[in-house]
Amino acid sequence: MKYILSLTLLFFAAQKNFGQMNCCSKKSSDKVFASLTNDQEFVKSHLEPLPYVLTDRIGNDIVFKTPNGKEAYAYEIKTAKNSDNYLFVIHEWWGLNDYVRDEAGKLFSALENVNIIAIDLYNKKVATVRDSASKYMGEVKTDDAEDIIKGAIAYAGKKANIATIGWCFGGGWSLQAGILAEKQLKACVMYYGMPEEKKEKIKKINAPVLFVWAQQDKWINKEVVEKFKTGMGEEKKLLEVKSYDAVHGFANPSNPKYAREFADEAFNYSVDFIKKGLK
Repeated sequence: MKYILSLTLLFFAAQKNFGQMNCCSKKSSDKVFASLTNDQEFVKSHLEPLPYVLTDRIGNDIVFKTPNGKEAYAYEIKTAKNSDNYLFVIHEWWGLNDYVRDEAGKLFSALENVNIIAIDLYNKKVATVRDSASKYMGEVKTDDAEDIIKGAIAYAGKKANIATIGWCFGGGWSLQAGILAEKQLKACVMYYGMPEEKKEKIKKINAPVLFVWAQQDKWINKEVVEKFKTGMGEEKKLLEVKSYDAVHGFANPSNPKYAREFADEAFNYSVDFIKKGLK
């Protein structure tokens, strides 16, 4: 009877722990981040974005093919002279909106001689309220997103030197894009995105990674960062971590809690990091 009771208690303890699995669980990083759409505290932590319309676009919306034959979309800014240097920009959970296009333009101006491809992982869907953003992020299928990124890599070409940058949802996908780029990857920047825990994937990271972390972030928290540092260290991969006493999403100008001073510092540091990788 005691044995049965013990098993019952263990079962319910396991069920409780399973129900409380958070972003530190052993699932793949993309699936863990998508699962946060079921966490209402996480959803509510994203304040509704301030409206913004980009009136002076310097790039163009493009369409390219993915390996599975589907069409994918991006915002591209091309250099005046031919360049094999590319920066893949991956949007937050709001989608490829004008804030991201504007940020792509700022990166283009700061980097010089680097083509920008702001990849759309939502297939033209853009959220203006957090419920829609949560829905769109939760609908992203790993295979489809990887296929879009592979299409962007093919579009850039075999000779392309690739760097990646992304925020939140896009921060995690910045790393995944870097892994998919294989030896073409020269630098990867992640803003408060889900890092990778699986050793077999970490082994495939072929360039330095910059992780920008918000200390007040409850989900991409210190434990997550420390695990990533340990995993990268074990595989002898180069990782820099920059932390700021700010909230998740602090670098997004559409966030009412946007921290301009920290955002500017992180931007400049990221630009220097990418330049170093692509030189």
